[in-house]
Amino acid sequence: MQYRTLGNSGAVVSNYALGTMTFGAEATEETSRAILDDYVDAGGNFIDTADVYSAGVSEEIIGRWLAERPDARDRVVLATKGRFPMGTAPNDVGTSRRHLNRALDDSLRRLGVEQIDLYQMHAWDPITPLEETLRFLHDSVSSGKIAYYGFSNFLGWQLTKAVHVAKAFGWSAPVTLQPQYSLLVREIESEIVPAALDAGVGLLPWSPLGGGWLSGKYKRDVPPTGATRLGENPERGMEAWQARNADRRTWDVIGTVEKIAADHGVSASRVALAWLANRPAVTSVILGARTTEQLADNLAAADLELSPEETGRLDEASQPRVGVYPYGPMAQNQRSRKIEGGR
Repeated sequence: MQYRTLGNSGAVVSNYALGTMTFGAEATEETSRAILDDYVDAGGNFIDTADVYSAGVSEEIIGRWLAERPDARDRVVLATKGRFPMGTAPNDVGTSRRHLNRALDDSLRRLGVEQIDLYQMHAWDPITPLEETLRFLHDSVSSGKIAYYGFSNFLGWQLTKAVHVAKAFGWSAPVTLQPQYSLLVREIESEIVPAALDAGVGLLPWSPLGGGWLSGKYKRDVPPTGATRLGENPERGMEAWQARNADRRTWDVIGTVEKIAADHGVSASRVALAWLANRPAVTSVILGARTTEQLADNLAAADLELSPEETGRLDEASQPRVGVYPYGPMAQNQRSRKIEGGR
């Protein structure tokens, strides 16, 4: 396991974080606790959850685990999120001061802690003024309820605006952003990654295995069945599988991943995770696991070092599709400049 600073903060986290969306849903409490134990014992120190995961049950499971392992609270950096509905009333959702004040207190109670290390806005709120949200987060840092804050699922302009509004008012700055990012989903490299690099914000990629496609569990022209996310939801799963299965790029990426995995004698998952962990601006890759076996295999990615040639093959196979403008080669050339002058 490697360790990196949490974005532009002084806190240190492992480069693989434990995502807990499965807790209380796809993983029982007993299995969830075993996953937590194995993750910390392997050197991981960054646990990510959210209030909406299993309607608060994920936070409660982590809270009970922390109560039984007081040593772990000093070791782990604990992250959660607020924004999505935890009720049906109009003010049970969003990033208003009213909703976040209650959401944060509820998360603190469920987790059984006095401070949350990283509190994240789960998504942009188009109704609440950004100044209201940022002032609440600054006040929460000042009061000690949270140590740092970040965002999830923000666009590049939204992240940049938040950074500069906070700076203009002299408020605490965001340190992280959680986007979807993988070899199959690289579109964030056009705007979000540059925005994060410019602001010194660390990326915490979620769904690093592309919903399981990069693990090798799905086969070309073979409909998903059994204990897979697509197989367990036949109607929606089949629709998603058909769309992805028909995409030639998907299979070019999977084929490249599997070839490199075979050369190393490791799983495809490890290759995909090792590639992502070393992308620009990435602080920590969020791992999701249903079982301790899945976690063990994913954590083994920390021991895999890809060569520049292998990384180049993965980069080439997974190049995101972009239009001619504003992200195509011509437009990129327009924005570049040679130090020696000329075109």
